[in-house]
Amino acid sequence: MQDFSLSIRLWFRQNSRTLPWRETKDPYLIWLSEIILQQTRVDQGRAYYEKFVKHYPKVQDLASASQENVLNDWQGLGYYSRARNLHYAAQQIVEEFDGFFPQTYKEIKSLKGVGDYTAAAIASFAFDLPYAVVDGNVYRVLSRYFADATPIDSTAGKKLFAAYAKELLSQEDPGEHNQAMMELGALVCKPKNPDCDNCPVQDSCEAYRKNEMLDYPVKSKKTKVRDRYFNYLVSGNTQFQFEKREGKGIWQNMYQFPLFETKVEKSMNDLNGDLQQEFGVSAVDRIASYTHILSHQKIHAIFWKVDKVISDNDRLLHVDIERVDEYPLPRLIHRFFEEHNPEYGGN
Repeated sequence: MQDFSLSIRLWFRQNSRTLPWRETKDPYLIWLSEIILQQTRVDQGRAYYEKFVKHYPKVQDLASASQENVLNDWQGLGYYSRARNLHYAAQQIVEEFDGFFPQTYKEIKSLKGVGDYTAAAIASFAFDLPYAVVDGNVYRVLSRYFADATPIDSTAGKKLFAAYAKELLSQEDPGEHNQAMMELGALVCKPKNPDCDNCPVQDSCEAYRKNEMLDYPVKSKKTKVRDRYFNYLVSGNTQFQFEKREGKGIWQNMYQFPLFETKVEKSMNDLNGDLQQEFGVSAVDRIASYTHILSHQKIHAIFWKVDKVISDNDRLLHVDIERVDEYPLPRLIHRFFEEHNPEYGGN
């Protein structure tokens, strides 16, 4: 299979995008990029990568930062558990590895938030270790190349495609091979409009031979999406009440308006009895509503203007509009300020 690897690596040298994390062998910077790019488009992730490199140039800088600052820098990128894991893993590196990034696959994988794919990427890109990466792009390339209909989200499929990836891997230059596989999936072997005419391995691709490119990859499971109904309570125009989200759910340790969640969407009249009992306030106007889709949840958010400030308690903060940026906010709250408060400057 060396012809396959050589073909994609030659193609990569001529066609790859210039990206800052490809210009370094520093495992810390490569790790930063890999965590940021999970579930994130390259064009969006690049700005966050540059921000994190500027704010936390060394792993010690990230480890010593407060989680609140890290979450604030991550704001708008979504999947906030990645930021919390990133911060925790930086502390692991400082405490368990004396501040030196681990250099073996097993040690890299021991870091919080690092799985098989990320460990293989760092090991091969930074240390030239022969571990094959298998991400969404690679699954698509492999399933089409071998015309294999084994579901990629099944246990059998994960093992099979990992074996395919290992079989094709260049032992001489595993890092470049892995980069080429991922880039091929991103630029050529695209989900809906594959550019087969410019594919370096078109001649040996089984799906192309059968004209079945769009039949692959195959998935067996459909994600069940849960609907949730969030009623945010907004008091004031230049000073607001915030609460900190706690527990293990979405947006952990981020800030929001006081929230009242219901099982279904409610009218203002139906909602007010519950609000009076829970908070001692009534909704007087519906300011805005948004639908925010996450991987397993669909958030139906309504922002209500309330008739008075909620009585003080330990969990509520009073925040001036000028200081809103000091708090990490879910994208929903950030969007509300952008669209409904002209005094909000934004990050």
